[in-house]
Amino acid sequence: MFSPLPMKHISLQVLTEDLPNASMILAGLNSFSPDNRPYAEQALPDIPGQRFRECYAQARARMEKIASQVGFTPKALAGEVTPISEQELEAVNQWLGKAWESCSDFDETRRRQLEERRSIDQLETTLANFRNLHIDLGQLQGDNQFLKTTIGMVPRTQVNQLKDALGLDNYLLFPFHESENESHVIIAGTGGREGSKLKSVLDTAGFRPLDIPPELHAQPETAKTRLMQRRASVEEAAESLEQNIAAWGKSSGQELQKAARVLHLAAPYVALGEAARHRGNLSRLQGWIPAEDISLVEITLRDKLPNTFVLETRDPKPEERGLVPSVMRHNRLLRPFSSLVMQYGVPRYGEVNPTQLFALTYILMFGMMFGDVGHGAVIIAVTLLLRRKLGSFTPFGIAAGLSSVLFGFLYGSIFGFEHILHALWIAPLTDPLYMLTVALLWGVCFIILVTLINIFNHMMIGDRIGALFGDNGLLSLLLYTGLLGTGYSFYNTGSVSPFWGTLAILTLIGIFAHKLVEQEAAIGERILVAFIETFETITGYASNTLSFLRVAAFSLNHVALAIAVFTLANMMGDMGHWITVILGNIFILVLEGLIVAIQVLRLEFYEGFSRFYSGDGKAFKPLTL
Repeated sequence: MFSPLPMKHISLQVLTEDLPNASMILAGLNSFSPDNRPYAEQALPDIPGQRFRECYAQARARMEKIASQVGFTPKALAGEVTPISEQELEAVNQWLGKAWESCSDFDETRRRQLEERRSIDQLETTLANFRNLHIDLGQLQGDNQFLKTTIGMVPRTQVNQLKDALGLDNYLLFPFHESENESHVIIAGTGGREGSKLKSVLDTAGFRPLDIPPELHAQPETAKTRLMQRRASVEEAAESLEQNIAAWGKSSGQELQKAARVLHLAAPYVALGEAARHRGNLSRLQGWIPAEDISLVEITLRDKLPNTFVLETRDPKPEERGLVPSVMRHNRLLRPFSSLVMQYGVPRYGEVNPTQLFALTYILMFGMMFGDVGHGAVIIAVTLLLRRKLGSFTPFGIAAGLSSVLFGFLYGSIFGFEHILHALWIAPLTDPLYMLTVALLWGVCFIILVTLINIFNHMMIGDRIGALFGDNGLLSLLLYTGLLGTGYSFYNTGSVSPFWGTLAILTLIGIFAHKLVEQEAAIGERILVAFIETFETITGYASNTLSFLRVAAFSLNHVALAIAVFTLANMMGDMGHWITVILGNIFILVLEGLIVAIQVLRLEFYEGFSRFYSGDGKAFKPLTL
């Protein structure tokens, strides 16, 4: 419950002809994760199914390309599940090859149509720049016997200067379209200045020539009509193509479904990879199975395999802990919390699974920071309304809402009103110092708990040095308690307790000595690094503890926001009063609710998980159908 399920390493020896069937059986149980480490290479030198895998990879690629072209979605597996032979897979691959020859024509036609649409879009964009002209655009491109014309863009600030400069050589400049920073202009004249000198003048003014495509060599309205006709022709061809694709998909749907079924059933054998080896008629595969599923696996293999087999199991070896996949099975209520835990990382095998701790502490802190009966009830109602979209996260929203309702009764708050309900515990603003003290004590207990979990994790993997001297080991925990005891005794009596002071000093010396010894450098550098890391340990505990003050800060902030809303509401008339109250509560729900959810997650991850949870485990990926 509090750690990944115990695992067993299995070795299954079967006849080579039964290997595909064995993979199918294991995939149906959804409990076997292949172990692809090399083994028994001399006794079993070959990896079975190499040709099968190559054929599968090619058929799979073809199937994916065809499905993307015709919009095919395979149906769920139904009927009897049987292993696929290499001959069946070859036949499907050949059919898919022929099918792709037809579909590739569809793909090429679609590509050409897409390019045509893009070309039309570009032409329409270019034509829009010439909409104010009422001449044949083809006449603006190039020179004729009596007139030289140039069309292009020039910065708006340079238009007048360029116009004057060109006028000296009998050239005229006509702006016909302006954008934010540039003007589209036509330059026309009978000549007089050499081409190179004219180009120099234009370059100085920042002139950029425009090229008018041949498709636009006509009056703008005429060119626009042509483009519209061209687009209509493309759309008509595209519609015809989609009809042909739909017809092909319909006629080939049954064969595609058969091919998809063959590929689905072939996948488990392919997924065995190097976990299976063989020599002649004998094959062996190895992998990991949850210990609680071993008996079911053995019974199923005995019932469904036609020939005899040998199943051997053993516990993971200490050096294999980093390779053992972690299996976490949770009920429906804990699944959303497990998903959030997995965002941080997968637990190592044997490491404490923090899902239960995370669920409990997250929900409690959310309620402490966002305690209000009305707001909690709204969260529950919205969660139930959106349960189809939220899916597995529905219990998360309901739990957060219930926690908010619970603390709302403890605080005596409903939609910010504190005179309707009598507080079962305390109204936060009546004693802020008390609330801060409670939050601080909560943080101390939380940090002590997660540090104890870290010590347990190190002991489970046999790392006694880490459990004793590590950053969050026993010595660090004793230093933390020593510092807390020292601070508390000084606060109460004005003097330092000898016991707590001695504990803090001795553990501090022990941590410093360990960090000094584990360094490999010159003595001066070792002392400096040990001092910095020891100081960092102290500041880390201090900052992490103080971070929990935000639990109280947000409970106070929740009340303060409600007061601000009511203050504004009281400045309004009767109608304005209630409108302000409603809008203010919506604002608190959305903004503060979201911030509180994020802040609680931050406390869990940075002040909690970072102290004990490595999150670098191996996810369990079983064979599956």
